[in-house]
Amino acid sequence: MLDELKKKVLQANLDLKTHGLIVRTWGNASGRDSKTGLIVIKPSGVSYKTIKVSDMVVIDLEGKVVEGKLKPSTDAPTHLHLYKQFPSVGGIVHTHSTYATAWAQAGKDIPPLGTTHADHFYGAVPCTRKLSAEEINEKYESNTGKVIVERVGVSDPLAVPAVLVNCHGPFCWGLGPEDAVSNAIALEEIARIAFYTVLLEKRDAIDKVLLDKHFGRKHGKGKYYGQTS
Repeated sequence: MLDELKKKVLQANLDLKTHGLIVRTWGNASGRDSKTGLIVIKPSGVSYKTIKVSDMVVIDLEGKVVEGKLKPSTDAPTHLHLYKQFPSVGGIVHTHSTYATAWAQAGKDIPPLGTTHADHFYGAVPCTRKLSAEEINEKYESNTGKVIVERVGVSDPLAVPAVLVNCHGPFCWGLGPEDAVSNAIALEEIARIAFYTVLLEKRDAIDKVLLDKHFGRKHGKGKYYGQTS
């Protein structure tokens, strides 16, 4: 079942490796089936050199394995909490990409300093608070999802489809697995540019009118970037 989604989720995981967003097995991607609500996710700790479609794990929104012989990613409870809270989201990825993770480890939002940022994220990419000792020791992965939603809110998760988990790393999402990967690629480049911009001692954010213009022309109701079908 869900053969096409399994292929997309596998490709999303492989794309994280191809684009240099992960090393070893430090990352995962998942996708949600819009008809059944079931989630396909990468298995825990499986090498990207050997992973295949049949390794993908299907789980329900409570985390029960519906199909697959392997254990799902240890981050599955985080993915599940985000899917429950973000109905518009159809794909989620988690990485430890270098620059985005550096901002996360510093506990800092990535400020919207220019139009490259504004083309993809409508405002700062937020960083969560630190989890308490109790939240870490009890249901750590689920609580990670909770602090993400606490920081991001649920009004329009696609306006800024990424978050930095304090001292941990980025989670990104989108309409599907491929879209989530695309947002993770954009996040890493934006984090890299922002890092160097801050080194050059620029701190002030992009003008609001310019932010609105660049985000709106790609994502707004009157968007005009790209080709019309």
